[in-house]
Amino acid sequence: MGVDVLSGKVFLLITGASQGIGRQIAVTFSGLLEKGSKLLLLALDEGGLKGTADKISKHVAVDFKEVDLAVATADQLSEIIKKSINPAQFDRIVIVHNVASMGDLSKLSTDMADFDYWRKYYDLNVFSPAVLNSVVMKLFKNVECKKVVINMTSHAAVLPVKCSGYYCSGKAAREMFFKVFAGEYPEANVLNYSPGTVKTQLFDTFRDTVADEGEQKKIHEMISNDQILTTEQTVNRLVDILKNQLYKSGAHVDYYDKLPIA
Repeated sequence: MGVDVLSGKVFLLITGASQGIGRQIAVTFSGLLEKGSKLLLLALDEGGLKGTADKISKHVAVDFKEVDLAVATADQLSEIIKKSINPAQFDRIVIVHNVASMGDLSKLSTDMADFDYWRKYYDLNVFSPAVLNSVVMKLFKNVECKKVVINMTSHAAVLPVKCSGYYCSGKAAREMFFKVFAGEYPEANVLNYSPGTVKTQLFDTFRDTVADEGEQKKIHEMISNDQILTTEQTVNRLVDILKNQLYKSGAHVDYYDKLPIA
């Protein structure tokens, strides 16, 4: 059974595609795309991007670009995309806003007093997805194609995690932005997907550096109980969610949720 939201000639844009969930989305989705589709992979690690590109199904085209999304301007992002594709040749665009960082996990909220650190964190984790989304929508504004936007969110967007003030607030702000976008553009299919606790570099960072003892205990209990997901597990679940289309556009859907989600 195919996935309707990946049907036709698709332009698939994925940020944070050099490793982890972003890489797995690229690999899994590429196998579901039709001939004539194209992937554009963005991340800071060129070597990692090449590693992802090498794993992409051979029946679709792929480009990758090393870019620091925290500092790239709207014009620069627009040029990267225009050099890769002609918007008029696609039936559908799918954007996966996956780029993310944990932030400093050693601080309580009362110690987060550095304006520059806050700005840099939000530049990457909140502002860059918003700006990139705007750029893509403008490039495809006059093109007759369907639009799918997937924001990789987290349970931390709705549930506080101690010593994770940067990450929790960033995920919450980013998710709300895409909820607003979904309300403004009902023709777009918008999903805020929370992938569960997945074995990635972000997971390793949290496990190794979160200062709160309670959070340390929780994560080690999950490891002991074999509750950490693989990237394949969470991306396969994402595919099922997209296939069944039981959520309202803009909804927060977690790996463990039973749909439908309002």
